[in-house]
Formats: sequence, C-alpha cells, structure tokens
Amino acid sequence: MKGQLSQPTSLECGRDIGPLHPSIPDFTKFLVGCGYSISSVDHRRRLITALDQWLLIKHHVDLKTFDESRIEQFLRERRKQRSAQFADPPTLRCFLKYVRDTKLVPLPSIKRAKTPVDLLQARFKEYLIDERGLKQKTQDQYLQVTRKFLLGCFKDRSILPQELGQRDVAQFVLSQVRGTSPVTGQRATTVLRSFFRFLYHRGEVRRDLAACVPAVAHWSLSPVPKYLTTEQVELLLQKCDQDDATGQRDYAILLLLARLGLRAGEVVNMVLDDIDWEAGELTVKGKGSRRDRLPIPEDIGNALVRYLQKVRPQCATRRVFIRMYAPHRGFTGPSSITVIVQQALDRAGLKPAHRGAHLLRHSLATRMLGGGASLAEIGKILRHELIKTTAIYAKVDLPGLRALAQPWPGAEA
Repeated sequence: MKGQLSQPTSLECGRDIGPLHPSIPDFTKFLVGCGYSISSVDHRRRLITALDQWLLIKHHVDLKTFDESRIEQFLRERRKQRSAQFADPPTLRCFLKYVRDTKLVPLPSIKRAKTPVDLLQARFKEYLIDERGLKQKTQDQYLQVTRKFLLGCFKDRSILPQELGQRDVAQFVLSQVRGTSPVTGQRATTVLRSFFRFLYHRGEVRRDLAACVPAVAHWSLSPVPKYLTTEQVELLLQKCDQDDATGQRDYAILLLLARLGLRAGEVVNMVLDDIDWEAGELTVKGKGSRRDRLPIPEDIGNALVRYLQKVRPQCATRRVFIRMYAPHRGFTGPSSITVIVQQALDRAGLKPAHRGAHLLRHSLATRMLGGGASLAEIGKILRHELIKTTAIYAKVDLPGLRALAQPWPGAEA
C-alpha cells in the first residue's frame, strides 16, 4: 500500500540472522521519527540488512568488533559491485552511532599517546577550571590558541617553556593579526597573558612573559556599522517565497533578525517554550546566560503561527526552527542563519560589504536612530549591557553630529 513501509523480503527473512538483525526494526522506527520518506526508510533498512548478512556470511563479526573499519570494508565491496549509492556512507555512520548510543555496540577505546603538548595543556586546563572558573567554550578557545602557539614554537621538539622568549611571542601575535580582525588578535594576546601567568606561577618559567605580549591596536568605536536602508530590508523580506515551505521558515527567521534585532545564535537556540502566546512575549536567551522578554510584533506573530501550524515538520526536538529535510533537527549553529541571510541578499540583488546575520541587527539600530530613538532606547532593544556598546551607532547619525560640530578655527561662520 502506498505510504507504508514494504514488508521484509524473503532474503531479509532468511534463516541466517546476523549480529545487527535485532537492531534493524528499532532503527527503522528511528528513521521514521526523523522524518525520512517511506522510500528512503526502505532503502536504508535494506542497506543495513545487507550489511548484517555481509558481516555474518563473510566475516563472522560480532557486535564487539563492529566499527568504522567494518563499514568501510563493506562500502568498498559495494563500490566494486557498482551497487553503492550516495546516501550509503552517512546512513551507515548514523546506524553505528545509533547502536552505540543504545549501548548495543561498545564505544571505541581511544588509546592515544599523550604528547608533551597534551600534558602541558591538561595542566593548563585544570588551571582554567580551578582558578579561573572559565566555561567549557572559553576553555576550548584558550586551549586552541595555546596549542597553536606551542606547536609553532617547538614543532616536533620537546616542549621546554623556559626557552620561550619575547621574539616567539611577537611573531605569534603578528601571525594572528595578519589576515584577521584586530579583535581576533586581541583575543590571542589575552590567552597568551593568561598562559604565561600560569607557567610563571607553576614554576615552569623563571620570568613572567605576560609583560612581553604586545598590545593589538583596536580603538573603541573605530568601525562604522554596516547596515541596509529601510527600503533594502523590506525588499529582502519581500523576496522570500511565501508559497514555499522553506521560504516561510526563512521569512520568520529574517523577521526576527530585522524587527527584533536578534543575534543568529539566539534564533538557533530558540525553543517552543520561549514563546508565550497569551502574553504576546518572546523569551530571548542572550549572552552570558542573560534572559530577556520582548514583545512579539504582529507581523512576527503571524509568520510564526503560519510556520508552526502549516510548515514545521512533526519531530521530537523542541527547537523552533529546524531543518526542512530529514533528519528533522535544529540548526547546528549560527552559521546556518548566516547562510539564510546571504541567500536572501542574493535573491534581493543586494551586495553589501558585510553579509552576516548581524547586518540586520545593525540595520534595525540605524533605522531606530533615524526615527528619533535615543541610544538608551536602542540599547534596550538590542539588550546591550553597556551604553558604550550602543554608542557606535552615533557615527551613522551624520546630521546630528554636524549639529554638534564646532566651526573650524579661521573658517567663515
């Protein structure tokens, strides 16, 4: 019957049952729950069944030895037989993760010899946790910078912190600044200063090299915000295809960026419980575990209702915005929102210098400023903690700045 899974074939119901056979029905249900079509689920079930028979007949493999290497062997044979399909590798990787998550297959034992860099970074990580109290994401950033610094200084040699000097520090900072933003360079210097203080206090070096880390010039409020005009923002929104499911989802996302000035990460992490329909408010989880409640404008509310009722596929995740194609799950990160903005810019034929999701946040602030809003009011909408963060938008109010400017000495009044 159309719309139903096909029954297992005689080959699938044969006597020889491989080690994976008990997991296939549950994995099939898992695929259905992820939103795959009936035909896609059928193909994936047959693929796992073929793998099960291959493991039993040719290799007599049990679950304890089922891993990535077995999958790669199986795929190589299918390629030789010209029976491999594009979806086979990701399907088999997904199945391996599924049986590992359900404890049917043991996790791989990682036996990696720890290098001198690993050992030193392990001690540095303990320092970041116990004495600095940094969050996991910040720890990862610190360890990434220090690993790059240490490998650049010592390459394949043993790590000898006492050999580090001012020249090593200066060369690394310069390498971080070239081709990147000053902010990236500043972050690297912050990490190095923390790392050198750690080395000094632990007795790894005789002198504190933190004082040798050069400063990266980046004057406060130096850049001018990039933004779109009101007409360009409206054009961007109008070009969303409202007859297409993906277009309706993207339209709701773009409205949140353009009308409320949400950050890309805030859109990604939004869950259904954040929407209070009775109060007409949206809870936004921002930077530093901050939570703010914002009113839902009428056009955003209508777009969200239309998306949630008619477009959003049924799935287990509580994320508001999810992938339209199986597996149905939330976006992996803010970069997914950036891609949606870039596609919208292309549809509208707009070519601004900055093409990130933050462009619409800047555009909202600039439009509010042009409409007479104060910096304090803009900062409240954008949820800035410090007024100096909002002060950068004063640069785009040229008429206001001209009114405040004093005549040049010697010029005509």
